[in-house]
Amino acid sequence: MGLEAVGDLALNEILSELGPKETAKVACVNKRFKASATEDSLWSKFCSHDLDLSAPVDPQGNPVPSFKFAYGLWREAFSMYPWPLVKRVKRCWDRLKNWLTVNFPEAGATLQQGASETQIQQLEAVLKVKLPLPTRVLYRFCNGQVFQDKDAPKSAFGNTLGLIGGYTFYHHLVNVFLLPLDRVIMDTKQIMRQLEISSSFRRKFIVVAMSSTIQEKLFFLNCTNGQLYVGTRNLATDLEMMPCVPSGLLMSVHDFNSDQQQDAMLLWLEEHGRRLQDGIIKLQEEGNVRAICQFPEEPPLCSTAITNGVKVRASAVFVPEAADLEDSSEKYWFAYSIRMSLLPEGCFINGMYFGSCQLQRRHWIIYANGNIVSDVSGEAVIGKYPLLLPGERDFVYQSCTPLSTSSGSIEGSFTFVPGRLVDQKELHLKLKWHDSPFNFQTTFSDGHWSLNSCNNAHPIVYHPPALVNMCGKVVCLRKTLL
Repeated sequence: MGLEAVGDLALNEILSELGPKETAKVACVNKRFKASATEDSLWSKFCSHDLDLSAPVDPQGNPVPSFKFAYGLWREAFSMYPWPLVKRVKRCWDRLKNWLTVNFPEAGATLQQGASETQIQQLEAVLKVKLPLPTRVLYRFCNGQVFQDKDAPKSAFGNTLGLIGGYTFYHHLVNVFLLPLDRVIMDTKQIMRQLEISSSFRRKFIVVAMSSTIQEKLFFLNCTNGQLYVGTRNLATDLEMMPCVPSGLLMSVHDFNSDQQQDAMLLWLEEHGRRLQDGIIKLQEEGNVRAICQFPEEPPLCSTAITNGVKVRASAVFVPEAADLEDSSEKYWFAYSIRMSLLPEGCFINGMYFGSCQLQRRHWIIYANGNIVSDVSGEAVIGKYPLLLPGERDFVYQSCTPLSTSSGSIEGSFTFVPGRLVDQKELHLKLKWHDSPFNFQTTFSDGHWSLNSCNNAHPIVYHPPALVNMCGKVVCLRKTLL
């Protein structure tokens, strides 16, 4: 039986399986096939599958008459790029923008419309580089971030609306945002002059992201191989940088005919979007200032212990801008975040109920390659004795530690007094933590950056988390993408 004998409904199903390209060919066979191949319900499926469109709109978001027309406009607008790469980049940006719309609209408002091919070509001509294909398509969908005076409140240290976000400890505050193309040109030229970089270096590297706070943190894209680098403490003196993605993951960054292209920028943003969507990293609010916080809050990148109603969560990030690869004693720096809370049901010890508990002491032992490098015991944390009440917001504090080696661990305990310290209760509650690795290696599995039970670390040198392990669980830090 030929296709001519197939019913309209069955023909529609067959065409939907063939896909847009083959459907367009079928439309040339005869009038009946053309009528079926141009039904907008069919092209609605193609738009949904390829572009996740629920309404017929063009690449600028403007409504158009039909899904078929919309699909044609999208293919025409990105005809110079491999279509699988276009679809992948759109999914990446959709995930990020959808999360921002729901959770952080003031940061979403700083994202710019996609750049034009003319703008991209102008950057390449001025800086004498050739952008990797994935980065080109990323900028076609979104031309970075621009902060206006009317944007959400700033902290004392700078703007906190960066898409990538960051971390804080003591007076060290990082909040990373993506540069629009005009800033890429301006900041690349300025930074290259300041660093007195050679012309051969300039023809490879551009600045694509930086911290919007007073704490400097710079990301450089190598346009030749697609690798992303982050500057260390010695950037200004020795041009010391660290790669953000394993080189083996970079594919065909300039090959239009390859089946798959991916550079470090695309991998970086994909991982960041996944962590936001999965709730691994979240917004941090302090007063009227909100920011994306890179300290993970969910396993496996965050360790949690609950004892007698007291909940403690711990996670960490690698701090590359503080690293000094030439220093034998403080080569690597890690920041860690501790979150303490009392569950809504309160604290129970030996059958006794307490409506509060208060931290009294903490004890830390930090190891580097199995050797003790620090053993600290004392009262309070950062000079405070937090009082925990049922169901109230976490008490959060951050600190940091240097390591001479790329791997290490931390263990210790918190001692809480049921009730309040002034009550001088005899009962004490101790939470113990054991073997939380600060490791600095890179792994990748199942298409996602992940943290497994082994001695490895976080993706992009950019914000790798170190996990503080509690209650005998073994968790490890990985040098990862965010």
